[in-house]
Amino acid sequence: MTKRKLVLVGNGMAGVRCLEEILKMDTERFEITVFGSEPHPNYNRIMLSSVLQGDTTVDDIVLNSYDWYEKNNIQLFTGETVKKIDKEKKLIFTNKDRTVPYDDLIIATGSHPFMLPIPGAEKEGVIAFRNIEDCESMINASNNYKRAVVIGGGLLGLEAARGLLNLGMEVDVVHIIDHLMERQLDPTASTMLKEELEKQGMNFLMSHQTEAILGKKRVEKVLFKGGKVVKADLVVMAVGIKPNVDVAKASGIETNRGIVVDDYMQTSDPNIYALGECAEHREMVYGLVAPLYEQGKVLAKKLCKQDAEEGYQGSILSTKLKVSGVDVFSAGEFMDNPNNKAIRIQDEFEGIYKKIVVRDNRVIGAVLFGDTAEGSRLLSMINNGTDISDLGKVSILQSSTEGSASLVANMDDSETICGCNGVSKGDIVAAIQNEGLCSVEEVKNCTNASRSCGTCKGLVSELLEHTLGDEYQGGNEKETICACTDLSHEEVVSEIRAKGLTMTREVMNVLGWKSDEGCSKCRPAINYYLGMIHPSDYEDERESRFVNERMHANIQNNGTYSVVPRMYGGVTNAKDLRKIADVADKYNVPLLKITGGQRIDLLGIKKEDLPNVWKDLDMPSGYAYGKAVRTVKTCVGENFCRFGTQDAIGMGIALEKKFERLNTPHKIKMGVSACPRNCAESGIKDVGIVGVEGSWEVYVGGNGGTELRKADLLCKVKTMVEVLEVTAAYLQYYRENARYLERTSHWIERVGLDHIKSVVVDDLEMKQALVNRMEVALEALPEDPWKEIIKNAKQKDELFNKKDVTVVTQ
Repeated sequence: MTKRKLVLVGNGMAGVRCLEEILKMDTERFEITVFGSEPHPNYNRIMLSSVLQGDTTVDDIVLNSYDWYEKNNIQLFTGETVKKIDKEKKLIFTNKDRTVPYDDLIIATGSHPFMLPIPGAEKEGVIAFRNIEDCESMINASNNYKRAVVIGGGLLGLEAARGLLNLGMEVDVVHIIDHLMERQLDPTASTMLKEELEKQGMNFLMSHQTEAILGKKRVEKVLFKGGKVVKADLVVMAVGIKPNVDVAKASGIETNRGIVVDDYMQTSDPNIYALGECAEHREMVYGLVAPLYEQGKVLAKKLCKQDAEEGYQGSILSTKLKVSGVDVFSAGEFMDNPNNKAIRIQDEFEGIYKKIVVRDNRVIGAVLFGDTAEGSRLLSMINNGTDISDLGKVSILQSSTEGSASLVANMDDSETICGCNGVSKGDIVAAIQNEGLCSVEEVKNCTNASRSCGTCKGLVSELLEHTLGDEYQGGNEKETICACTDLSHEEVVSEIRAKGLTMTREVMNVLGWKSDEGCSKCRPAINYYLGMIHPSDYEDERESRFVNERMHANIQNNGTYSVVPRMYGGVTNAKDLRKIADVADKYNVPLLKITGGQRIDLLGIKKEDLPNVWKDLDMPSGYAYGKAVRTVKTCVGENFCRFGTQDAIGMGIALEKKFERLNTPHKIKMGVSACPRNCAESGIKDVGIVGVEGSWEVYVGGNGGTELRKADLLCKVKTMVEVLEVTAAYLQYYRENARYLERTSHWIERVGLDHIKSVVVDDLEMKQALVNRMEVALEALPEDPWKEIIKNAKQKDELFNKKDVTVVTQ
């Protein structure tokens, strides 16, 4: 059967969730192509505030990696926008002059942030808070500026403000009306929230209307109606969103506020569908994730010719979230009205407020602040129109009845646990019992519960405890490698050692993997663990490495690659500079950039040119793409600097030459500074060396990224040889005990600095054993992989002329 061509315009949460539902039903029906305007795979937009606040990283919020698209034969074009649709010929046209045919087309273009049309809105330093780039802009601004103004006192504005506070900025939150989050909270809850946030350091300008943004090139002040002015180095507009209907309008598809759809998400064209924030259903546009996922399920059934029942019937809006550490919940019609009655409970000592709104003996809305345990039950009562005539009115707001062990014990199987993904108590209980699930992570992998915003993890844990009883060990819940196995990283390593396993497939077969092929999470992890345990015997499985490691270059947002040759300690010479210049001219390299690691990055290289670029450079790879030792940054040291007390360059080159190409659980960055002035930023490196008079200080566990962490002093030694020895012992202990993709900063917090010191510094016998194992690992390292690739024409063809590579980003 010839596959139908399905094109998805928009690579966000709603559209890709629809694809996931389609793949569950029928993997052979469609040839799928996806276009995304952002240069990223599908990620969890809900968690952007966590990235900004430093609680997680961009990598952690990716929902579907590039390997997922490749595994499911989905052709992905990132950084590319569909501009027009030819409905008659069934063709789409992009901003990169690409034309693609379709049989069925899904528009899931989401929303544009609304920017106030006021003078100065175009100035540098005025941004929205909508995507990863906005997060990065705020983080960068916090490194250079101190005062931020957030315009908008809704959920998004408060999350942005909390993140900016975490980044060390002073924050004014401006709101045009007199209470915060008016769409989610009534005035009482709003006042309580404002008081709590003021304690955290936010300053509020309520009932303020912004008139202009002042400054020369960059924002300097914000002017309000009435003449008040406040200083600002950064302005974040979080005043709302509007459906992105650009491509639909340009193509003659019916639009109103959004793209008009019926109950089956079909637009005015029978072969074109829309869902998510860009779609308008029964004059409603939804911005929360739960309705968007409901729409995705209905559309998937429609496209796969399965019974979609009565289609999408609309959603009762509910919000359950944590705002700056405060739990809030709201659903339905929660504002006071002469036709309704309300039940309220307020405890000002504990900071708890609860309110339900009743009409005709049925709950039609609710607001919870500080304690949201009853949220799921109240939402179920609202959705089901439960008659509460026979219930004690105040008892509705009590989390459990007398004698019950937990809230979930009294929930009906139909009640929703995870509102974002529409997962009920019955769904989770059935999965626990039928699939043998015993952890929140396993429930998430199996049912999607807690996959999105994560606020239901507590309920999932409680339900596990209620279902499993004494068998559930919630306090010691392990983190499995992925959904393919019930084993943790530590258990897999232990089993490989105990059973003498030596191949990836052998590990998966012997240890009972649920998937014969594994996935993009577990295959690289197993490959690393096998190489770490058997350094001399294991042959690296390149197909189990991430795409950047397979290509020995970092893929960019336009599909070209970035190449970084190694420069030991940041030191170069005229000969190597001439090589780089010649390569840049020969291959028309559009940008040469000095990196933070004191190297030269050649950006914009075509995939087919990579082997010859490396051949002409004839320089070792800097492993800028690798889970390996990447770079050792150095200051000029005592030979040139009048403050230097040690030879920083010599020390840095010795470290980099010794540990280059060493595979590690995550990337390793080092720095060597010749004095405590720390010009090489040694205090925020995975391994940082600081020269002092007559000795060296060794620091570990630093991180200069989003989750900034100051390095800890591991020890103080006298000589360069001792620095190399203690670094070898530390790195080997990290290699043997960290989980794959766990940075040193996370690992050191998990296992404790004192424990690490006791092993790699205090226990001389253990330290020497680690050094010896490191030497074995270093001796087993192959020569720079590019030399092997260039020699082996067949391998080169397989890597660079492969016709079935489906992940495209140009």
